[in-house]
Amino acid sequence: MRERQAARDARRAREFEAFVAGAAGRLLHAATLLTAEPGDDNPRARRLLTASLARTYVSWDRLRGEDPYDCARKELAVRFARGSWPPRRRRADGVLGRLSPQERLIVVLRLFEGVGEEQVAALLGLPMERVRAVHARALGLVLNPPRGPAPAPPLRKAAST
Repeated sequence: MRERQAARDARRAREFEAFVAGAAGRLLHAATLLTAEPGDDNPRARRLLTASLARTYVSWDRLRGEDPYDCARKELAVRFARGSWPPRRRRADGVLGRLSPQERLIVVLRLFEGVGEEQVAALLGLPMERVRAVHARALGLVLNPPRGPAPAPPLRKAAST
């Protein structure tokens, strides 16, 4: 009985290691986009990924035919949504940094991960129309960023008489 359990645990660990070897890079990229951290300095994204993968590992035996990547991505999105929507102390960087966490989450899921509008709405518990509106507004901000203040006019030299 113990040998059977040990063999099952070893198989489970090998399967999960193979999954992580194939999916961790893409999931880390998604987490980095969500946190809007620089790719080479992304501690929040790494913590988010680690927690998501740990939760995926815990439920590994219960997946039963479900796509483990979808489950890990869903866990990543839910963890980000629960932990990031309150105001943050530090401003996020990059093009996605000007978006709110909710806008960033919807844009990353829709554009970078290719998740359908209905699935995003169900995952976040929002009406589909709300997801559509947030997505459109966020894309508008990304594609047409607000202009900064107008430059100061050049100083005129005083005419000497």
